[in-house]
Amino acid sequence: MSAHADWPGGDIAEPRDARAIERTHGLEVYPKRDITVVRGKGAEVWDDRGRRYIDCVAGIGVASVGHANPAVAGAVAEQARTLVTCPGIFYNDARARLLEKLAEVAPAGLSRAFLCNSGTEAIEAAFKFARVVTGRVGIVSTMRGFHGRTLGALSATYKKEYRELFKPLVPGFSFVPFNNVDKLRAAVSEETAAVVIEPVQGEGGIRPASAGFLRAAREACDDTGAVLIFDEIQTGFCRTGRMFACEHYQVTPDILCLAKAMGGGVPIGAVLAADRVNPPVGKHGTTFGGNPLACAAALAAIRFMEDERLAERAQRLGTRFRNRFERDLPARVRALRQVGLMIGIELRERCVPFLKALMEQGVLALPAGRTVIRVLPPLVITESQIDEVVDTLVNVLA
Repeated sequence: MSAHADWPGGDIAEPRDARAIERTHGLEVYPKRDITVVRGKGAEVWDDRGRRYIDCVAGIGVASVGHANPAVAGAVAEQARTLVTCPGIFYNDARARLLEKLAEVAPAGLSRAFLCNSGTEAIEAAFKFARVVTGRVGIVSTMRGFHGRTLGALSATYKKEYRELFKPLVPGFSFVPFNNVDKLRAAVSEETAAVVIEPVQGEGGIRPASAGFLRAAREACDDTGAVLIFDEIQTGFCRTGRMFACEHYQVTPDILCLAKAMGGGVPIGAVLAADRVNPPVGKHGTTFGGNPLACAAALAAIRFMEDERLAERAQRLGTRFRNRFERDLPARVRALRQVGLMIGIELRERCVPFLKALMEQGVLALPAGRTVIRVLPPLVITESQIDEVVDTLVNVLA
């Protein structure tokens, strides 16, 4: 009997030393944790020593339908046996079905989509589309905002630790304080191509936008002809208790940027667009974007979200988390911010030591800045697993 026979799927071969191989051959751009994750099922993952963890990282908000989701795995296997790649210069049935589904679930008025491979690519495309549609350059972003690591997306990202080493960045970007309506209105003019906002800031500490701020952004863009972009790369696809976070506010952007949970773990991104956003043929493109394999995965994932009512589940289990955690709120917690199953626990001290302690106790979580523990479990997490996460957090933070 293998030491790994208790893993989902039963006996598997002993893995090689992934740590040594990655240290030798990988370009180490990530702050590594001392764990090798080799398998997952639902809201749980297992390391190469057979230890089980409740995964509140979820691939950084990617695995919303759960690890090894059978519907996604089946769709990927079937599509891989049929057609894996097909460039955008040809029509394709898998791509067409996904585009139709996106138009069906999107906020009203966002009926067309450009498919790409990641969130940062969706942001890059959105900025290019906004500039070509308006003929302008200026892009207004928010303080604490995070939009990606490529040079254009990085230019709209606020945190100096991400930016400084790569200057000069793309010109034309400016920042306003998040949720400051007056500063936003003053910053948007006839020279503004776009305003980009996360309805809930993720890397910025799980900070929801105010309804007034998003309405003011919509009004400012309408008044000046600028394009309103919502970055829902982390909040999209049921994470906040709605299919998209902007539905909480009843404010619809001109462009909605999506990725992460969209593909059930398979890389894919999308730019949903209103009719006014109509870039000319040949001015943007992607080799892998909209490939049949990723489209099949995304279609299966979105259907699973609908069939299993994951938005409602996120709302219910997020409320359960909040109620149980606040009942035994540790003194070192400064604030709890929760929208669906997008949860930020702000501490009075740095969070990294507590992330390590949580891992030792079998719970994986993320930082969101220096003092915020970010909890992003798969939306298929069970009530008992939520309770286990809360109990572990209370124990570690007490």
